[in-house]
Amino acid sequence: MREYSRVLLVSCFCMIMGASALFAFPLHAAPHHLVQQAAPAGQSSAPPSPTTAPNSVLVPSETPPKITAYTLPPDLYRKAHLLGQIAFWGRLGVFVYGVIILLLVLKWKIAPKYRDVAERASRNHFVQALIFAPLFTLTLAILDSPGDILEQHVLRKFGLSVQGWRSWLWDWTKGEIIAMIMAVIFVSILYWAIRSSPRRWWFWFWTASIPVGLFLFFLQPLVIDPLFHKFEPLAQKDPALTAALERMVQHAGENIPAERMYWMGASEKLNALNAYVTGLGASKRIVVWDTTIAKMTTPEIVFVVGHEMGHYVLNHVIKGLIFFAALLLFLFYLGYRMIGWILARWGGAWGIRGVDDWASFPALLLLITLLLFIVSPVTNAFSRYLEHQADQYALEVTHGLTPDSSQVGAQAFQVLGEVDLGDPDPSPVDVFLFYDHPTDSERVRFAVTYDPWANGGHGEFVK
Repeated sequence: MREYSRVLLVSCFCMIMGASALFAFPLHAAPHHLVQQAAPAGQSSAPPSPTTAPNSVLVPSETPPKITAYTLPPDLYRKAHLLGQIAFWGRLGVFVYGVIILLLVLKWKIAPKYRDVAERASRNHFVQALIFAPLFTLTLAILDSPGDILEQHVLRKFGLSVQGWRSWLWDWTKGEIIAMIMAVIFVSILYWAIRSSPRRWWFWFWTASIPVGLFLFFLQPLVIDPLFHKFEPLAQKDPALTAALERMVQHAGENIPAERMYWMGASEKLNALNAYVTGLGASKRIVVWDTTIAKMTTPEIVFVVGHEMGHYVLNHVIKGLIFFAALLLFLFYLGYRMIGWILARWGGAWGIRGVDDWASFPALLLLITLLLFIVSPVTNAFSRYLEHQADQYALEVTHGLTPDSSQVGAQAFQVLGEVDLGDPDPSPVDVFLFYDHPTDSERVRFAVTYDPWANGGHGEFVK
């Protein structure tokens, strides 16, 4: 689902429920989606060779070629680079399109119309939210749907998605129903805060949203994710792989039980590879896609899960939540300082009575959208830092457990890049603005050069 309009519809929901994007910490970036995701980092066959033609399958080789850099054959290079360019311009286009849509919504006075409907229906504010928020969310969803359709078309065109349009539409519908429920919750909290404390609403909205958002984040892997994909305990799907992963966990001196490792059936909808860690407390878990299991060797899968274990052990979910919560508190304050001036200048023309008016929501949404886009290089740099730490942890935890672990790590990144069509030569502007993971070239380079053990030393995270 796209994030700039509908997920921003409940900006605190972005802060807490962005696990599928920023807080889920997938192994691999999602540079091919037309929007920024998280997003947003495996067994019987050897990885494809870097010299293989696209979509071909290699017979397993006992001695895979030594990898020194992330490379692709000419045809696959052109395909991956073209997709990277489409994704870059697509992200920019989604942002601009989202801003234009919000400006048109304000100009056409759609929110005042929905406000009037809600106020005529009831004098109770929560009932009004039950009417206003779903109407507004559904309107944005419909206006934004061309971008969603284009994204799915591109993913199908490049072979990353195999999902049929009927299945895709059902997923889109479920996503919008969830968005409408979240909108009711957070819009109610927002306007309760505005009406209760006109000068401190930005702080009280942030404070009140945190426990609700954390609870929703806890529920995400238990309730929301299974609505879109099938999950099963990894031990039931692949006992041998689970045993190998348990040996890796024991080697690290950690305690991540097999009950926290899950298999996800991605192949019904996607060809891409991935894995991620998500959830809080009792819902915290490591998830490995079945496509990853099918297209990587066991040592490569162990490295992939070692990366996810790095997120798990290094508490990246908690650190990410704290970072983005603090950032959004600052942005909410900026929004509070700016919204009064905006409404004084244009509010009358937009049919908005004041900041405590339901109809002010698209103006607030537009403001937060712009602010979040401005700070996106900061948030993505922070995410790249955490992903780099997880890569380092994976190299350290597999050292001494997997022969030539640095080559295994490099091969894993090579396979991820080949299958997911990672751009070998992305624009620096693209990386700066949108990449929430290091580039594939950087990750392979780090894997083959990181060697703290050369002079009798040890790793930073795994001693």
